[in-house]
Amino acid sequence: MLTRRNFIKSAIALPIGGAIANYQMSSAPARGLVKITAVKAMAIRGGGAAPGGPGGRGRAAVGGGGGTMIKIETDAGIDGYGPALGSGPLARAVIAEFMSDQGSAKGLGLIGKDPLAIEVHHHNMFYAWAQRYRQMRILSGIDIALWDVAGKILDMPVSRLLGGNFRDEIEVYSHCGHEGNFWDKSEWNARAKALVEQPAGYRAFKVDLNDALGVIARQYLPAIGPRDIAKVAKCYDLAREAFGPDIDIDIHGHNELDISSAIQVAQALEHIKPMFFEDPIDPHYSESWIALRHSTNTPILTGEDVELVEGAAPFIQNLAVDYLQPDMVNSGGITGVKKIADFGIPYRFPLCLHHGGGLLSNLVNQQFAAGVHNCDRIECPPGSDKSELATGNVPIIKNGRMKVSNVPGIGFLPNNDYLKAHLAEGEPWWG
Repeated sequence: MLTRRNFIKSAIALPIGGAIANYQMSSAPARGLVKITAVKAMAIRGGGAAPGGPGGRGRAAVGGGGGTMIKIETDAGIDGYGPALGSGPLARAVIAEFMSDQGSAKGLGLIGKDPLAIEVHHHNMFYAWAQRYRQMRILSGIDIALWDVAGKILDMPVSRLLGGNFRDEIEVYSHCGHEGNFWDKSEWNARAKALVEQPAGYRAFKVDLNDALGVIARQYLPAIGPRDIAKVAKCYDLAREAFGPDIDIDIHGHNELDISSAIQVAQALEHIKPMFFEDPIDPHYSESWIALRHSTNTPILTGEDVELVEGAAPFIQNLAVDYLQPDMVNSGGITGVKKIADFGIPYRFPLCLHHGGGLLSNLVNQQFAAGVHNCDRIECPPGSDKSELATGNVPIIKNGRMKVSNVPGIGFLPNNDYLKAHLAEGEPWWG
């Protein structure tokens, strides 16, 4: 029987086979054969938050425990998924407004449209629709779900749609927790031992600056003095001694410092050879970033709050940081972050990917980093390689490297029984 799904596979196989990975060429034979029938959102209990304690950021991206998910349904019976940030009702309100056919949204809605026209849909969501405010964290999830649908239609993982695999394993780095005394040598020895001995074998960890200060992130004076600098230095000296020279350390800020304090911290910690100093000052581009980078040998990283390529461009053009760290959900989805990566290529500018969520974000980041040359490492919060959200294809991490999946799309295999049993309070099944 010639079903729509079989017809699509036949149409793809005849002209190009499976060898051409470029998305535009790969998708051409299947254009117009599938239509979007619904765009939905649903929140799962748990939130997928980052580790708690002082400064832990509550993140609603879909993690080991839950969060908000976007689902795109098609008339071919092929569904696509993407992580989002925000509650279920908020996500559904944003979707309804974009689909409303009112004002600047007129004609832009996705129902009845070809899911493979990703570039068109991305432009319509982030540029054609009135942008007095961008519901970035919902629209990015829709973009990711479109790529997931495309991969399933074309029977390819997203990494191949992006152009093919530059790497089959991705270097990952994880988080240090927030509990305990950060100025005690014996506690640091025990903490480092527990982190390094995790089965995933991580070789790099974020250590939060607010923990080194003993304060809640972003709730302290931006200007810190000599006693604070000494306190920070002691924490990271103990961390370096406990981890030894073979484990990388990320000095993890939350954009809380003024430029003078950031320079002092960066210079005070140069001797521990940090992997980078993350988000030390205000996240928006300014010449302060250039001043900071020129003041220290400590590599500087930022980018989880940049929106689209225009937000990232000045950091790259002015070589204001050493690494840019976009977040798929914050920065425009796979399409938006791919534009950032492409913009950086002539500058030989490296990217690594941020996420504070779990399984879905991990799967998306893995596929992107495999298929993009200048993105060779990703963040991996604890537990995001384990999840009851999925029936299989949970990431495999060994020796601090994540194996790249060959499952079509982003590789998410939803466990619907678990999802139904863990809906957020008051949340209807797929809206």
